[in-house]
Amino acid sequence: MFGALPFSLYYGEHESLSILYSGLITILTGGILWFSTRKHPKNIGRKEGYVIVAITWIIISLFGTLPFIISQTIPNFTDAFFETISGFTTTGATILTDIEAMPKGILFWRSMTHWIGGMGIIVFTVAILPILGIGGMQLYSAEMPGVTKDKLHPRITATAKRLWAIYMILTLAETIFLLIGGMSLFDALCHTFGTVATGGFSTHNASAAGFSAYNQYVIIVFMILAGTNFTLHYFALHGQLRKVWRNEEFRYFIYLILTGTLIITLVLAISKDGMSIEEAFRTSFFQVTSIITTTGYITDNYMLWPGMVWFLIVLMMFVGGMAGSTGGGIKVVRQLLLLKNSLLELKRLIHPQAIIPVRMNGKVVSQDIIFKVMAFFLIYIIIFLFGTTVMTLFGLDGATAIGAAAATIGNIGPGIGNVGPVDNYAFIPHGGKWFLSFLMLLGRLELFTVLILFSPAFWKK
Repeated sequence: MFGALPFSLYYGEHESLSILYSGLITILTGGILWFSTRKHPKNIGRKEGYVIVAITWIIISLFGTLPFIISQTIPNFTDAFFETISGFTTTGATILTDIEAMPKGILFWRSMTHWIGGMGIIVFTVAILPILGIGGMQLYSAEMPGVTKDKLHPRITATAKRLWAIYMILTLAETIFLLIGGMSLFDALCHTFGTVATGGFSTHNASAAGFSAYNQYVIIVFMILAGTNFTLHYFALHGQLRKVWRNEEFRYFIYLILTGTLIITLVLAISKDGMSIEEAFRTSFFQVTSIITTTGYITDNYMLWPGMVWFLIVLMMFVGGMAGSTGGGIKVVRQLLLLKNSLLELKRLIHPQAIIPVRMNGKVVSQDIIFKVMAFFLIYIIIFLFGTTVMTLFGLDGATAIGAAAATIGNIGPGIGNVGPVDNYAFIPHGGKWFLSFLMLLGRLELFTVLILFSPAFWKK
């Protein structure tokens, strides 16, 4: 919170005291909790791990509301919590109707929630989930023979430091490139936070639409980097670029973005009068990358594009970034495994006696992993359908309900209908906002981490 204080003071805003008080309350509470538990055993079991992970995101979101509530910039607790958990889960769904009217210090804190959430997500997905036995990064753990040598470091603390170093490098690099493009330091930092965390909060009502072509291309590049497995960044920084390109998930990720870009570029070039080929390409490239990586920045209102285009965009909302990235969604690796298994099933039907395993990066993927991927996909779709139904009960029309459910569980932000790229979530009833907040948390923590807490068997000794 204190990171927002210099900007608030620089712009002479009265909200600087609210930010200061919020930070002091948070530090004081944290200090009391640490002091009271410092002598407790440090070892925790798997069960405690699930609880701690889920509770941590809720607690930091509760404290994150303080600057909004104390400053009265978002006086309603429901709205403040929605905005904050949207930030920490790097979703980017907002209830603000006029972003540019907000104080700069408050907007900086709002963007910082993305950056802080992104730091937590990296360690959560790469270091913690494999220990708990869930998540897409299982495919890079001991359950996939031969890949254990690719793990950054056996200790979580050491792994976290390496990943955070990469995160800081990306943050610094994008900030510099945006400053070169003529952005102010305030805008450069806020949009860097939203990009490297694949969050999408902007300081402008038009999001990234008003930026120069250069800055839009910079954001595209860093959205792709943020949506890439951070262990691959580690290899790239150590000169192992061939190892990066040999990764099947990375190639599939790039191919998906390029294919989507090519299709939409052709449609826009034909259907939109006055739009040059370069502008059609840049707009398509930006929007496809933003949706697939679950960042959520926009440069155009895709709801005004031909119907087949925003139908493709809805499908892209179910892709997500790579495992081990800050991106949300189902994850590319799960999509790839489902595709491979489905194609191999045809061969198995032709040769029922043959044993044809699924392979990833040249290694056999265990049947247990395949079952878990299929279970994740099925539960994800069920929750999406359930979420859509619930939102219609809150009075949303069909398209808006679909968009709200897909955009929140996928941690994307903008959806379709009345929660489209130029709209917001302010009109949704309080009950609907709490439900969507739950979907954000559910999607961010890979479903099972939260769902397991609702199982009676989990609480039995």
